[in-house]
Amino acid sequence: MHEWLAPEFVQADLSINIARAEMFVLRAPCETPVRTSFGTMFDRPAVFVRLEASDGATGLGEVWCNFPSCGAEHRGRLLETAIFPALLDGTFDSPADCFAALTNRFERLAIQAGEKGPVAQCLAGIDGALWDLVAKRADAPLYRLLGGTNPIIATYASGINPAGASDTVARCRANGHVAFKLKIGFGDETDLANLAGIADGLAEGDELMTDANQAWTVEQTAEMLPKLAEFPLRWLEEPIMATSSANDWMALAQASSIPLAAGENMMGRADFEHAAASGIFGVLQPDLCKWGGVSGTFPVARIILHSGRRYCPHFLGGGIGLAASAHLLAAVGGDGLLEIDSNANSLREDLFSPTVMAGKIDIGRLPGIGISDETFAGFLGAQSPGTLTAKSEQNR
Repeated sequence: MHEWLAPEFVQADLSINIARAEMFVLRAPCETPVRTSFGTMFDRPAVFVRLEASDGATGLGEVWCNFPSCGAEHRGRLLETAIFPALLDGTFDSPADCFAALTNRFERLAIQAGEKGPVAQCLAGIDGALWDLVAKRADAPLYRLLGGTNPIIATYASGINPAGASDTVARCRANGHVAFKLKIGFGDETDLANLAGIADGLAEGDELMTDANQAWTVEQTAEMLPKLAEFPLRWLEEPIMATSSANDWMALAQASSIPLAAGENMMGRADFEHAAASGIFGVLQPDLCKWGGVSGTFPVARIILHSGRRYCPHFLGGGIGLAASAHLLAAVGGDGLLEIDSNANSLREDLFSPTVMAGKIDIGRLPGIGISDETFAGFLGAQSPGTLTAKSEQNR
């Protein structure tokens, strides 16, 4: 465990004895719906976790809950009724030890309930909060605790809707971005027109990517590949179902001049090891709020880089998960990009909104993920009526 840490922190206290656990389910209005090929978000949900150790150290985490957005309250109830009692019932040597113990404890329940995803997402949020806690206890930024040395990381603007795509790219460029990812899968005419409009305005050094969100069959993707090859795309993300066979993915990889990207819908170290070693993907994108937290994703990210693939963390939620993703990318290094949603979301912007300059951000040197208890309390206090839809507190 301590081999993960920077040399100056090998004696850091990683022990976990949680005395208080809180969860907050929030839902912010969405002025412009966020569209993907499989659905539309009409509001922006978030599930945040706050943990307090017996020594007073605190940490913040986030649980994935994007689709369907009604799942936010469900994940909050899972934390409240099942997972918080188990967390408060134990003591652990480190966040990774806690993550392993809780994963083992809830494996059968996840199978019995058919809830592997929601359980994994709740455990990921807890793990993120634990790593924030031990980094704050060590008075170190999380990326430094994990051996990173550079707080400056590259970014890209994500979630670019099909309607008004070129205008969105122009807005993102004015805000400092130089890399852009367009949502596709809305029909050839719409997709290709949007790509042409964006590509025509690219400057030297800009990057353009696409995300089909599992929109197509293998046959449809094969038909689209020559059309997409006309554009300077750095990757094509999830053109087919994430659970498609390795043979289907390999056939597309061999036919495509564009690197394939995936990972947000992979779960477990073995899946990522296989994906990194397969040669199918040029870019792998684990989401630390969806599976693994820091304990699962940090070693996976190092495996990705060691295999010669590009590690670009997936994220499209609130500010706590985005800050954690930024710290993990800074800790691991490489030439990866942090995904920053181009759509307005107060649950992200009011907690973590660093200035983008020439496609990069400085994540700073504050302890943990950089969001203090005082900042979080102020954020909660500023929420309009109805934004906070559920809250639970449990004490040892």
